Amino acid sequence: MVQTPSYFEYYDHTYVVDSTPDGGLTGRILNWSTGRFEEKPDHVPDVLLGHEAEISALTRERFVIRTEEERKHYLRGDGPIFALYQTIDAIWDVAKEENRRITKEERALIDSLYRRTFKMWDDEFARLDAGQAPTFSYTSTLAR
Repeated sequence: MVQTPSYFEYYDHTYVVDSTPDGGLTGRILNWSTGRFEEKPDHVPDVLLGHEAEISALTRERFVIRTEEERKHYLRGDGPIFALYQTIDAIWDVAKEENRRITKEERALIDSLYRRTFKMWDDEFARLDAGQAPTFSYTSTLAR
């Protein structure tokens, strides 16, 4: 029996396995162009049974952080999410300028900011799915 949701990294994409109403399993993969998780059940056997180096199980916390690292890398825009991404970049920039690793406190702040942006994306997609207008605009670096 598979515990759901279960979280994975699948060829550099975050991927979640979840239960369906009929008792089956489905999967959703992060689309780097949209920032959304899209239905992709055909990868479920790979992540549950596969032993490839490009597939690894993640904790929920690590899944959230990896998802936000991917969104920050592939998406550009205005609004509060992107301001928080800029804050994360600034933390890394200071550590780099000072030729040091980030501190535990800085890592905790970055992780906290990623948890916030993850929820902000979820909230935005829920609004859009309910037919509401977007609250910000963004593009993908892949669309250029």
